[in-house]
Amino acid sequence: MKTKIGILLFSLFCQFCFGQNESRKTLKGQVRNDLAPVENVIVFDANSKTGAVVNQYGFFTVMAKVNDTLVFSSLTFKSKKIVLSEKDFITPQFVVTLEVFTNELKEVLIAAKKELNPVNGGSQKYVDLMYFGDEKSALKNTAMPRDGSIEYGTDFVRIYKDVVKILRRNNPEKIDFYKDTSFSELVLKKVNYSFFANTLNLKDDEIKLFLVFCENDPKSRMLMQPSEEFQLMDFLITKNKEYKKITTF
Repeated sequence: MKTKIGILLFSLFCQFCFGQNESRKTLKGQVRNDLAPVENVIVFDANSKTGAVVNQYGFFTVMAKVNDTLVFSSLTFKSKKIVLSEKDFITPQFVVTLEVFTNELKEVLIAAKKELNPVNGGSQKYVDLMYFGDEKSALKNTAMPRDGSIEYGTDFVRIYKDVVKILRRNNPEKIDFYKDTSFSELVLKKVNYSFFANTLNLKDDEIKLFLVFCENDPKSRMLMQPSEEFQLMDFLITKNKEYKKITTF
């Protein structure tokens, strides 16, 4: 009798697992922007805790289902969250349009300043201020922004500038700090999303920048073998402490 019950429970468990896998479908999509290439964008499924990196043309493939939340993050584009619906799986190609960060290039900032009247004294304090709307400002739906962006999140531009400053100091000959993404792709395949969110306390916007920070440490190249998995986790924890020292202000 016990044997029969055990077999029955095992069969039900197998059916449940099969049903869970069956409910997830392959979703093929593309990230687009009219102004900039869409390389190095991370796509996270917040429900299954899995991620993928788009290719050089913005294409990506993830296993997902209806009502899953996809999070798109990058150094170049503003983060975006999308809750999947049935029509996203029916359409021939799921397309996501991201809005460009226009703040990270020094040359652009300098050119823009020339068009404005200069501010005397320490102008950085005006840059760092976060301004809030008053009674004359247009009303915003902060719970569900129309463009899917994450409002009042981390001051990502400030964090980006601080991290890149350190990278330039340590790698004076290097120009493009996120051209080689092999380390990032490896980590995303091996490391669960919850490790970034819960153990390292990184926001979705920060994960890509953090991986770029790690990539530019020569030690990262020695941790890409399957046998180095434990050392890789220790390395990420150690680099996270360094990263937090730079980005906490």
